[in-house]
Amino acid sequence: MITIQKANEEHIDGIAKVCIDAYWATYSELLSSEYINRMIREFYTYDRILKEITITNRQWNGWIVAVDDGMVVGAGGGGMISENHGELFVLYLDPNRRKEGLGSMLLDAVTKELKEYGAKEQWVSVTKHNDKGIPFYEAKGFFCVHEQLEYGVVEGEDYMALRYHRMI
Repeated sequence: MITIQKANEEHIDGIAKVCIDAYWATYSELLSSEYINRMIREFYTYDRILKEITITNRQWNGWIVAVDDGMVVGAGGGGMISENHGELFVLYLDPNRRKEGLGSMLLDAVTKELKEYGAKEQWVSVTKHNDKGIPFYEAKGFFCVHEQLEYGVVEGEDYMALRYHRMI
């Protein structure tokens, strides 16, 4: 049985594994391995995830995990980016567990928290040409507002992100 819950220290390795595996599965044909490795080193280390589990606030509400038989099979998190605007910062699933409703459950849990903080609108950035994420978010009522450079690009990289928005 799947449970959706706030993450704690016992989930750190599972969060890292799900995020890293999903990152590679999603972006290996869209982004360079140098970019992917840079993002993994920045966001999915034990120490970073530990900090993000123990320190939560309006800007980062902490990790929410989907757990099946003690194993993390999905992870997500969000926070407030202004008084009435929330953001889904991260949502990844075990690549072998797609199409089971886990993404919807995690998105719903993050959205519920954002609403509790006063969010009336929700944003998410999706890498351009991400054929896994774009249909999911569009099915959930997000629409593309504009394009911008992807987070963390360096000189010589021109990866683009699509900024999606919905009312909640």
